[in-house]
Amino acid sequence: MGFLSNFKKDIQSAKRNRAAQINGKNLKEILKKSKEERDRLEKDTGVRPQIDDTTQMFMQKILNVWLDEGKEIDEQKFWIEVDYNRQFDNPVEFYERKH
Repeated sequence: MGFLSNFKKDIQSAKRNRAAQINGKNLKEILKKSKEERDRLEKDTGVRPQIDDTTQMFMQKILNVWLDEGKEIDEQKFWIEVDYNRQFDNPVEFYERKH
C-alpha cells in the first residue's frame, strides 16, 4: 500500500510542477503585452506608467520558473530591468550569470 500512495504523491507533485512551469511561461506572454501597452502609453502621454504590485508578483513567478528550469539568473540584473520597465526586451540568456 505504501508504494502506491508514494507513487500517487509523486504523480501529483510532478503535475503541480508542470502546471507551475506552464503558468510561468504564459505569464511571460501576458507581461510582454502589458509592457507593450506601457510603451504605447508612454509614447502617447510622454510619461511611463509605473509597474504595479501585481506585475511585480508575476515577475517573481517568472524568475522562479527560470530558476526551476536550472538557469542561473543574476537576480540583481533581472530586477534592475524590471524597475526600469524593460522586462523581456532581452532574451533569457541576458539575465543569466556569466561564468
